Amino acid sequence: MTATAPIRLTTFSHGAGCACKLSPTDLRTVLGLVRGLGDAPTDPNLLVGLDTSDDAAVYRLRDDLAIVVTTDFFTPIVDDPYDWGRIAATNALSDVYAMGGAPLLALNIVAWPREGLPFELLARVLDGGNDVVRAAGALVGGGHSIDDAEPKFGLAVVGTVDPARVFTNRDARAGDALVLTKPIGLGVISTALKRDAAPPELVADAIRVMTTLNAGARDAALALDAGAVHAATDVTGFGLLGHLRELLAGSGLAADLDARAVPVIDGVRALLADGMVAGGTQRNHAFVDDSVDWNGLALDEQLLLADAQTSGGLLLAVAPDAADALVRELDARGALASAVVGYTRAGDPGTISVRG
Repeated sequence: MTATAPIRLTTFSHGAGCACKLSPTDLRTVLGLVRGLGDAPTDPNLLVGLDTSDDAAVYRLRDDLAIVVTTDFFTPIVDDPYDWGRIAATNALSDVYAMGGAPLLALNIVAWPREGLPFELLARVLDGGNDVVRAAGALVGGGHSIDDAEPKFGLAVVGTVDPARVFTNRDARAGDALVLTKPIGLGVISTALKRDAAPPELVADAIRVMTTLNAGARDAALALDAGAVHAATDVTGFGLLGHLRELLAGSGLAADLDARAVPVIDGVRALLADGMVAGGTQRNHAFVDDSVDWNGLALDEQLLLADAQTSGGLLLAVAPDAADALVRELDARGALASAVVGYTRAGDPGTISVRG
């Protein structure tokens, strides 16, 4: 086997990208068994910890400086090693942007079947990751690797943020507009790719979405008056509804979601009709089902809203009178989508009413 042989990396993966994550239900089961992990933190400088399942941890070093710490890695989501590296790095950096921060330093996380795949492919994965990190203005400072039957790649990332402008997933207010910054459908496309049923032009669209940094969306949010953005999260493996549910539960709110306003990558619905549904998406749907009033929405549309994304956009809860300004800022900074998809409201925390 050589680096020039036609090797399909996705055939070495049991699940594509973030769809291989443990489900929210699985995580809650595990974390509930860990002694003391869910206890309230005693250090007042831990600004964001485990309690609301936020995108990253934030620790205050001084009044004007905090660090953002996160990690993310996954199995191959595309067959080209360079693109996989780019996607995995973009996805890991997204957690820092979701907190309002700027990436500073990254460490590679590598699992590689040393007897099953050539190291030339791994070098291309690392090249892709390094190019994205450098484009984000950060550095790769090293990493860790293990021999594993299934390839995996990602980053541990440290960033910086102003403690006064940290975005969290717990401070949304009733009446906030919910703004999404990338189209969804990435899980559908990656599933079709793994099954050798994805049109090349659709794969190219997905790669473009997954390798677009959320730095512009972060900058658009920070360009608003301080306090206009009340909460934020990035939309990844738990799908739009799963991450929205976490934001609402952390904020003690409910929401109305307009399914027709949610941007979807062109061509995704046709693949969905052909049964291209990731296992992670099915688990996401089961997780949110008892919290969502579907109002008769067709099952395929339900699955799309639960679709397991990889390197998706930001979901921002913004004061309603600032929503138009945010959309303009997103458009000016080249956001792939800039759509108001719903509004928060008082109600049972974590519950969502979907209008089709």
